[in-house]
Amino acid sequence: MTIAHPSRSLAVPTGALRIPKVPLQRDPQDLPLTPVILSLVIPTFNEAQNIPKMVRQLTDLLDQALGEQYELIIVDDNSPDHTWEVALAFTVDYPQLWVMHRQQERGLSTAVIRGWQAARGEILGVMDGDLQHPPEVLLQLVQAIQQGADLAVASRHVAGGGVSEWSPVRRFLSRGAQVLGLLILPSVVGRVSDPMSGYFMVRRSAIAEQTLNPLGYKILLEVLGRGSIAQVAEVGYVFQERKEGESKVTWRQYVDYILHLLRLRSRGRVAHWRQKYQLPMQRFIRFGIVGLSGVFVDMAMLYVLSDPAMLGWGLTRSKIIASELAIINNFLWNDRWTFGDIANQQKGWQKRLKRLLKFNLICLGGLVLNVLLLNLLFNIFGFNRYLANLIAIAAVTLWNFWLNLKLSWRVTDTGKR
Repeated sequence: MTIAHPSRSLAVPTGALRIPKVPLQRDPQDLPLTPVILSLVIPTFNEAQNIPKMVRQLTDLLDQALGEQYELIIVDDNSPDHTWEVALAFTVDYPQLWVMHRQQERGLSTAVIRGWQAARGEILGVMDGDLQHPPEVLLQLVQAIQQGADLAVASRHVAGGGVSEWSPVRRFLSRGAQVLGLLILPSVVGRVSDPMSGYFMVRRSAIAEQTLNPLGYKILLEVLGRGSIAQVAEVGYVFQERKEGESKVTWRQYVDYILHLLRLRSRGRVAHWRQKYQLPMQRFIRFGIVGLSGVFVDMAMLYVLSDPAMLGWGLTRSKIIASELAIINNFLWNDRWTFGDIANQQKGWQKRLKRLLKFNLICLGGLVLNVLLLNLLFNIFGFNRYLANLIAIAAVTLWNFWLNLKLSWRVTDTGKR
């Protein structure tokens, strides 16, 4: 596969979606003399209004940080608003800008890979072309790679991250997609706090020569699943609302996300990492100790509320109240002790209340799972009832810990910035 271009326009690579170890040659007379550190691919569709401001912001930032050792590659899918023509016009004044105009293929993920195939940098990056990804985070991502990370992800769910003006429905869909990802493919999705991020950088050597087969628009899943990613770094960023153009988020993209996870899992071809993913045991032990205190609270309150010698309330009402008090007890201790380092970065009663509500919902899901497992092991497989209950409690403890680690102590409510 060779690439040639008459001006600042890149020919579209063909064949398998595979990143070469060594950058492909372009026309020698157009190549800069300096090596390229960063190749940033920006997939576009109907982004003509955003191109001028985006190119100026990116070049102002990267010129100061990297000089001529970077390139911007806009990959446009034959936009009706002629985004590629607008971008080509800017190449006269911005020599680091290149444009790829695709007419036969469609899709954000394949656009990113085609751009990386034509790229010359040792660090391959991607960001949206709608100014929803703040450019200043680029330098932190580059620094993370230069300090040894194979993958650096801009995340909405770590310190400094968030979303500016998302509706409750969109927040629910985003969180729901992450939960499903953790259930379907925990060893991949669980490696990052924001698996649906479209703003990241990866070392070329970590994905070179791997045949990629993405589905939908979440290319990060493919990189995590197929690449040789040992060390991951995350940088917080606030996802901004679109200023120009229309949002491209649709129900179909969420469906493709789930299908992509199933494809990665069913093929059984997830890359082996030099550093295996491990359960954070110290947190897990603390979580278990807190859980035992919750059992004591639950039993004590059930006695106080339901025993005829005490208040003598009905058993069902007493159990509901006792369980909720135990959940609140567990939340307060986990917020202070198990996840205290994270909670200290998310201060304020509103954020604490949101964490409590998430904790409640996850514990409710754990209760349902407990009942299902108990009945399955006892009624279907014939386990002893007490052994079945013990196994169900262990499984639910893992469920509650894992989802709370990934969801309850991750907030995205930042307000406008």
